[in-house]
Amino acid sequence: MTPDARRLFRALEATWPAHAAHKLGPWLLREGRGGGKRVSAASAHAPATHADLAQAEGAMDSMGQPRCFMIRGGETGLDALLAQAGYEVIDPVTIYAAPLDALKMDTPAPTASFHLWEPLAIQHEIWHSGGIGPARIDVMYRAGGAKTALMGRRDGHVVATGFAAIDGATAMVHALEVLPGYRRQGVARALMLEAARWAIPLSAAHLAVACTATNSAATALYTSMGMRSACRYHYRQQPASGARA
Repeated sequence: MTPDARRLFRALEATWPAHAAHKLGPWLLREGRGGGKRVSAASAHAPATHADLAQAEGAMDSMGQPRCFMIRGGETGLDALLAQAGYEVIDPVTIYAAPLDALKMDTPAPTASFHLWEPLAIQHEIWHSGGIGPARIDVMYRAGGAKTALMGRRDGHVVATGFAAIDGATAMVHALEVLPGYRRQGVARALMLEAARWAIPLSAAHLAVACTATNSAATALYTSMGMRSACRYHYRQQPASGARA
């Protein structure tokens, strides 16, 4: 049985944490420090009004961040409020999850994947080539508890990297990046399996990953491994601000 949405959102927050977060009225405001929408978007923990929206906008302005909100599945009132205020939907995301003992655990070549902490310089270079720069690397270092960097090899070269961390019984994979010339060759699958093998001895029971709806290749990979859609969210952002997720 996969974790429920509440549990998965908690794991998402813990394994890819903001620099700081605080409550203001019905909002949880995140300070991302350039780490992307996931660590800087505001979310609601209670019903919000137009007056509350103005309060959140002022707070995000004071932090120097784009006005951006995360809307989780079922938050129709918040979604309507933001739509009325001119916020546009961007980056719908699905969280895929599966019990570790139900994953299709085929065995890659012995030298196909490794895990280690801290990540090597070559892994930083691969992340950088995919647009994952120092501010997002800082997010990985902020994660508490068990964590590791995933490294994939092909033809004697390091060609892929990723990050995994555990919250409770859920291991989540983030920042999976494969060099363009090595995609669709089983490298990403080897890294996902490496994350699973790393997590099992640490008493994790589930593996999860967040995937944008437009990433059809990643979606096909996760479902082929036995992972299933567990919950969804999307962002709403004002058209003038366009940060990457």
